[in-house]
Amino acid sequence: MKPGTITHTIAVILSSVSSLFAHGIPSKAEPAKVKASKKTQRSSDDRLLDVSSIAFSPGQLSASSPEPGERYPWKKSIVTTVFWIGEEPTANNPVPNRTSSWDKNWTKNYGGFDDPNPARRSNYIPVKFTPRQNPFYCALPYNDKATTGHQPEAPRVVPWFKEAYQGPAVSTCKGRWVAIRKGNRTVYAQWEDAGPFRTDHWQYVFGNERPKPNLNKGAGLDVSPAVRDYLGLNETDATDWKFVEFSEVPRGPWSTLGENNTFVVNDRKKGAVLAEAPKRGDGSVAR
Repeated sequence: MKPGTITHTIAVILSSVSSLFAHGIPSKAEPAKVKASKKTQRSSDDRLLDVSSIAFSPGQLSASSPEPGERYPWKKSIVTTVFWIGEEPTANNPVPNRTSSWDKNWTKNYGGFDDPNPARRSNYIPVKFTPRQNPFYCALPYNDKATTGHQPEAPRVVPWFKEAYQGPAVSTCKGRWVAIRKGNRTVYAQWEDAGPFRTDHWQYVFGNERPKPNLNKGAGLDVSPAVRDYLGLNETDATDWKFVEFSEVPRGPWSTLGENNTFVVNDRKKGAVLAEAPKRGDGSVAR
């Protein structure tokens, strides 16, 4: 082989090796972006955030099945934060909680400011007044209501939509019972608002996705001061939660107060039926 030919062959080999290594080195990945939105409504001027700077639980929920005799599975290790009716806006929560996604007069209908200060609470309620709604409430990041009617996906993704439907003006999610547990304690609360941050994440609320990253460490559940106190939670903590049928909810401090409380509503109906029942001559109620 001629010297010129050898030199050319070596150059070709070196070029191929260089090309091989160049293709094997990954390019620097751009940081993922996510839109930040308000706690109970999405902002029209959402700004982009660098996900790499936010702490949140990564990955997807493992595909789990409901436990025997139960309809819904537990969603485990969900970052949980505390919110309250009448809460003023903060840097991490730009939307005040005077209203909810389903109640424009939430604070008024509740009876006042649900003061979260433990020194000003007793028996899971504020000392200044007795709430007119269930003090055991929570928020999840989905709102089934649209400006008119329901969101287009709601009939498909809300498991109980058909059985709970009461017309286009009524949410099928508001008031739904949720079990929340921390360690060996389980509390029951009613779903009364949409958040934290998002109102459209049905893939997490009803599916197997994890909560999206946000300013509160990827929080996917907001709970009331009463829930916090019953479970002994920190202001930011981790809990498991799942939807439950009302028939699965035992009596407890969550069953005693509130015009929106299924226990209270049912007890009143039973009382009305007994009061109207015809009586026998001896004064006993005919059954």
